[in-house]
Amino acid sequence: MVLQLSVFLQNKSGKIASITKALHDAGVDIRALTIADTTDFGILRMLVSDIQTAKDALAKHNCIVSVNEVTVVAVPDEPGSLSKILDLLAHEKIDIEYMYSLFTHGEKDAYMVFRVSDGKRLHSVLSQNGIHTVPGEKLGLN
Repeated sequence: MVLQLSVFLQNKSGKIASITKALHDAGVDIRALTIADTTDFGILRMLVSDIQTAKDALAKHNCIVSVNEVTVVAVPDEPGSLSKILDLLAHEKIDIEYMYSLFTHGEKDAYMVFRVSDGKRLHSVLSQNGIHTVPGEKLGLN
């Protein structure tokens, strides 16, 4: 599992820009990012190169920040691979809370980030089926 930073933010022009600038100024690299929004607010979820530095930088900007565990899965970079993994999770009744992709990919794999109802079970099912997870160190996360 890797740690993900979640930032609660108002749905106002320039908020995402100010957050990414704060991370830039702190020397933090964003490895993956997704945003879910409503009319009034959003949740910006990120994998970053240094979670503690990112938290500290965003705290200085009065951001509401939380840290969650997520799983990064190596998905073979070929048609149907993601579908097979999703079918496996459905068969095993592992609920996906959300998922998103990373900016980069390996030589033979794309990387997907999963937040699920039971992370330990997810790791077990993936391992039993020859599907690899990706450690944070491989992604430049600490």
